[in-house]
Amino acid sequence: MTEEDKEVEQLIEQLSRSPSKSPTTKATPNGLGLVKGASPAALSKGNAKSRPYKGKLFKDRKSRSGMRGEPKKGGAGGKGTWGKATESYEDASPIKDSHDPNYDSGEDGAYVMDTIEPELPESQLHKYVEPIVKEYYDHGDIREVAESLRELNIRAIRYKIPQVVIAMAMEHKADHRELTSRMLSDLYGEYVSADEMTRGFDSLVSDLEDLVLDTPNAAEVLGCFIARAVADDCLPPVYVTNHTTGSELAKSALKHANVLLKKSHGMMHLDNVWGIGGGRRPVRVLVNKIKLLLDEFLSSGELKEAERCLVELDVPHFHHELVYEAIVVVLEQGTEACAKKIIRLLKFFTDSNIVTPDQIKSGFLRVFGDLPDICLDVPHAQHVLERFVVACFDAGFMSREISTAIPSRGRKRFVSEGDGGALKPPPTADSVTWRLSSSVS
Repeated sequence: MTEEDKEVEQLIEQLSRSPSKSPTTKATPNGLGLVKGASPAALSKGNAKSRPYKGKLFKDRKSRSGMRGEPKKGGAGGKGTWGKATESYEDASPIKDSHDPNYDSGEDGAYVMDTIEPELPESQLHKYVEPIVKEYYDHGDIREVAESLRELNIRAIRYKIPQVVIAMAMEHKADHRELTSRMLSDLYGEYVSADEMTRGFDSLVSDLEDLVLDTPNAAEVLGCFIARAVADDCLPPVYVTNHTTGSELAKSALKHANVLLKKSHGMMHLDNVWGIGGGRRPVRVLVNKIKLLLDEFLSSGELKEAERCLVELDVPHFHHELVYEAIVVVLEQGTEACAKKIIRLLKFFTDSNIVTPDQIKSGFLRVFGDLPDICLDVPHAQHVLERFVVACFDAGFMSREISTAIPSRGRKRFVSEGDGGALKPPPTADSVTWRLSSSVS
């Protein structure tokens, strides 16, 4: 039995001998004390490490290990605290951001800062490439295109460039397709590798079913692009023969490319696979194209198809030839049905601003100047022209200046020249029966 236990028993004995006296707290060497109200039974159940407080026993919190139990950081290191207000804590990692107020350039000697640009996602490729290609259609400078493409971080999807530019060219005219073929030839090797070029055409062949929805002749157009790429050494010749599987549209495109390549001197003729665009074509070719356009319109009556054919010619400065040839057709046929169709066509072109008023004026003045020669082949041309001019003026696309510039009739025939001795009266407004119906306006 320890000394502490002996002292406790002695105190219990003293209390039991004098119950009438009120108990008082007495200090002990080990810090234990008795509180008023503590019963001997409660004290007898305790041990050396317990002490009573208001009738209860509590564990003694005094450390037996000999180490001091001071709190961390002097009581300022609890959870969610920043430490004492006057105490600072050093950060082991230096600040690398030069814009940070605590940045120290002396500690940044071992670090090199570099700008990292994220790669452009495939979903946004068309958004950034489309304006570059449209500007190229205007200026034709391939160096500016190459510089603009290099600014885009598209190394992983660079093979998509041929696919995007060809898909755009399919919806444009022949001149833009020619520029696209030249662009692919210039970019090949310097910006687009042989493998990327092949992968781009593979994507186009597999996407033909979607391209046909916007461009009905997409298979034929893609076949021309493939043949031109082979002629420009952008694709190997075996590319056409090795593709034996795929959809019917893919087979049709490759077959068309194979036919173009197997023609006599096909490689030389493929330089003009898109034709000679715009005013670079001979005048005779343009005149034949315009005559064919008028013949197709008179047989079908499709205004939109005539508009498409005229826009594809890309000769806005030569539209007076369309007006001239249209008037000549009316004079040669001399029928009211033909005149109404031509008036409907010219009014549509002027309302849509495809044919300007100056071109209308030039076409009519040319007919007025050639009228004597036309009358040699068409004797009634003068009379038909007068009625046609009145109908055009009523339609609203001819100015009064043009309508009054029509040449007068030739000399009057004498009585002895026939018609039973009577002079042929000049046409009056009542004799002009060509007027636009409500459907022509």
